[in-house]
Amino acid sequence: MINIASKLPNVGTTIFTTIGQLANAHNAVNLSQGFPNYDPDPKLLELVGHAFKSGYNQYAPMQGALSLREVISEKIENLYGHCYHPESEIIITAGATQAIFTTISTFVHSGDEVIVIKPAYDSYEPAIELFGGVVIPVALEGNDFKMNWEKFKSAISSQTKMVIINTPHNPTGSIWSKKDMLKLQEILKGTNIILLSDEVYEHIVFDGAKHESVAKYPDLASRSIICSSFGKTFHATGWKMGYCTAPQQLMQEFQKVHQFNVFSVNYAIQIALAEYLKNPAHYLHLNGFYQNKRDYFLDAIKDSRFKMTPSAGTYFQLLDYSEITNEKDTNFAERLIEEHKLASIPISVFCGTDYNKRFLRFCFAKTNNVLDQAAEILNGI
Repeated sequence: MINIASKLPNVGTTIFTTIGQLANAHNAVNLSQGFPNYDPDPKLLELVGHAFKSGYNQYAPMQGALSLREVISEKIENLYGHCYHPESEIIITAGATQAIFTTISTFVHSGDEVIVIKPAYDSYEPAIELFGGVVIPVALEGNDFKMNWEKFKSAISSQTKMVIINTPHNPTGSIWSKKDMLKLQEILKGTNIILLSDEVYEHIVFDGAKHESVAKYPDLASRSIICSSFGKTFHATGWKMGYCTAPQQLMQEFQKVHQFNVFSVNYAIQIALAEYLKNPAHYLHLNGFYQNKRDYFLDAIKDSRFKMTPSAGTYFQLLDYSEITNEKDTNFAERLIEEHKLASIPISVFCGTDYNKRFLRFCFAKTNNVLDQAAEILNGI
């Protein structure tokens, strides 16, 4: 036997795999994992097919197809008023998770502290630990998951290398306001801290709110890598297509790692996306599309015993089950699958050992018939 000293000794099977396997074993309605159960726009699929047939089947340029980077630059400038140079400040990635991993591996050295806002997407912390970084958790507070800015500020030290934020926020469905972003900018101003901004749900914000990208705030933009997702935006998570933007100084370093990590990603899909993005309606309509999904789901379960605050963004909805049982969320999630044939995600897996709230996360990016099946189960509990 080979004696292996694991670099991630505390990492086991993810909750998504565990819940997915349990859901399959019990033939449960699955609202756990965050992906749609419907196809992308036929127009986009047509463009992808045409690109494959047109010969885009070899390596793409390392930074990504220039035509795609140009239309991304235009999109960001139109939405957020910040211009990223398509040749030096944008890179196409194998999904946002690769962009996040590459960012952490590029900038985090052994002993560097990284502030992670909890609950947090489960890929952040293993990547930090893999490169010798130290996770400094700062928890969102209350049932509305708001930032305590004094606690955040007190978490910063001389060893702080990076802060990771995520808005719209997975798993809570909360969003950061303009006031939040200005406060973050005030606290980080004058520091040497890099900001990693996970904005994969930027086009899924509800009730007339606007996505507050760090690109809108000059000092934040000057220190930030923004990670975005085509998969989340266009119902095509299996394509693993994303991109990141950053000032040239940061992007030069990111590129050094990216070229040996992935080098380039699917050329034909990039060409198709470049054409598809020329029509802003293809992403601007998503707020309304997913708000209708959210409202449909919430209306269907309005008479259930679960308490709910409508999600402000993402395609996730938290349900508070505190009036039903005092069970730990992981136990209730398992029982919900085994006894009621419905799969969700317990929030504690995103938080830490001291988390004791009673929330489960449900993905409403599903066809209405699936949401109806889930509602019937929830209403019967």
